[in-house]
Amino acid sequence: MLHFAECDRARLARDPNYDGRFFTAVRTTGIYCRPVCPAQPRSVNVSYFPSAAAAEHAGFRPCLRCRPETAPFSPAWEGTRATVGRALRLIVDEGALDGDDACVEHLAERVGIGARQLSRLFARHLNASPVQVAKTTRIQRAKRLLDSTELPMTDIALRSGFRSLRRFNAVFIEVYRRSPSEIRRSTRSRSR
Repeated sequence: MLHFAECDRARLARDPNYDGRFFTAVRTTGIYCRPVCPAQPRSVNVSYFPSAAAAEHAGFRPCLRCRPETAPFSPAWEGTRATVGRALRLIVDEGALDGDDACVEHLAERVGIGARQLSRLFARHLNASPVQVAKTTRIQRAKRLLDSTELPMTDIALRSGFRSLRRFNAVFIEVYRRSPSEIRRSTRSRSR
């Protein structure tokens, strides 16, 4: 709940502790700002909103000086980590790069940047390429299915995002230095 007096004190003091917690809308200019904005309109001309979206919905436009889109808790504030996070969610939750003919260009397009930039961001934040992250995600998904189900290998391969059993076996051997069947046998013998 926003209290006018508290918000007004924070705005006048330009208190960074309130940045991102509320937004100041100025009726005389039609602009909304962050509490840390250097602009200091008179208190009689302002109202406060809990989010930038609420201020925009009320008809205010963002300030070009304090850039409300960079307030804490906004995607821009997180910078490039937010973009990597969105791409990771698409890879993990939606299988964006599943399959052996995965296309980084399509993933990059979905997060709104170029494929080369997405690859650079993954290298900077994760020290791996999007394809490497997707491969690890698929193989981990397969390992969980091997350990927790009795599904046939073909079903595990398909559910893990592999398009062929041959590729599934090859990647599994590359990562674990054992075939999926060997892993399943050793898991079963340990559980007895």
